[in-house]
Amino acid sequence: MKIFWFIPTHGDSRYLGSAEGARVIDHNYLKQIAQAADNLGYEGVLIPTGRSCEDPWVVAASLLPVTTRLKFLVAVRPGLHQPALAARMAATFDRLSNGRLLINLVTGGDKAELEGDGVYLDHAARYEQSAEFIRIWREIIRNSFEGKSYDFEGQHLSVTGAKLLYPPVQKPHPPVYFGGSSPAAHDLAAEQVEAYLTWGEPPAEVAKKIADVRARAAKHHRTVKFGIRLHVIVRETDAEAWAAAESLISRLDDQTVATAQSAFAKMDSEGQRRMAALHAGGTKRSRADLEVSPNLWAGVGLARSGAGTALVGDPKTVTARIKEYADLGIDIFVLSGYPHLEEAYRFAELVFPLLPVELQSKLSGGSLFGPLGEVVANVGAPNVAKRALEPA
Repeated sequence: MKIFWFIPTHGDSRYLGSAEGARVIDHNYLKQIAQAADNLGYEGVLIPTGRSCEDPWVVAASLLPVTTRLKFLVAVRPGLHQPALAARMAATFDRLSNGRLLINLVTGGDKAELEGDGVYLDHAARYEQSAEFIRIWREIIRNSFEGKSYDFEGQHLSVTGAKLLYPPVQKPHPPVYFGGSSPAAHDLAAEQVEAYLTWGEPPAEVAKKIADVRARAAKHHRTVKFGIRLHVIVRETDAEAWAAAESLISRLDDQTVATAQSAFAKMDSEGQRRMAALHAGGTKRSRADLEVSPNLWAGVGLARSGAGTALVGDPKTVTARIKEYADLGIDIFVLSGYPHLEEAYRFAELVFPLLPVELQSKLSGGSLFGPLGEVVANVGAPNVAKRALEPA
């Protein structure tokens, strides 16, 4: 199991859809989140991409020297990047970071955004282009270890004599992560990537996706790892957690929700359609309606595109829900919470102690140096309470 956190380059706040309680997203704040994730023991961070975000490669490069072991899941965008340039960028980052790069292949599903970036392909053609892109990208890097060039002629992309002089650290290339809910996306994942990511749907739906991608991968004699993208709202009691969920959307008004849902409806992303269906296009507002599976809450999707669900509950409950997904075959959890700095600490402090023992040793970063807790009455350190570890 690998636990990732999130760098909110599109904004952060205590309340969705409101400037109240909002954070200024500057480098100092992003650095605080990255260093918190690094120190707490998260495997890495996902940096989002799109016109609403700061550029992920620039952000990742700026955070590299202020972290020590944190991995960066950074996007490549077919149609915006060329595969040979993306290969050089990846190799450079991987060398400078000593192997801390992960690649997020993003096809895109927002027609208006894509056209603004000069991409006019329809849904099917975009996936064809993405498949060609990542094939070229992989082969350029793979050939670089042998000093060879690479030729490819496709329907959307072609290269002649593409060559990378300086290979990355990771062989045969930095691992590629990819998400998508359409059959075309599942085909691409099965054939070419190392890890398939799904947004946080109910376990039964996630199980169907995993089974489908596994079956398609088997036809290529491949295996694929699986991950899930979720928000988390964990508190010491269930009641406190659900109160925090309600607070998160307490400043959302009808017009804001309607504006967001109108924009989502114009996207041709199957994943976004499935997220919107969980809250019926914004018409569901009560906890009873938005809890689409035990402790899986669709309230985030009322205003936020992409990942729109959160695990809500006390530490043992959230750990149990994580175990349910893990039992399906999910071993990569990409998490986030509002605000992202405080919630990185909260999740680590409340949930990490309940995760499997073998994972805890990795999360803790090894031996602890320095004080643990505040000294009691200037006499001695507090007792370390040992929780009963729940298998996950």
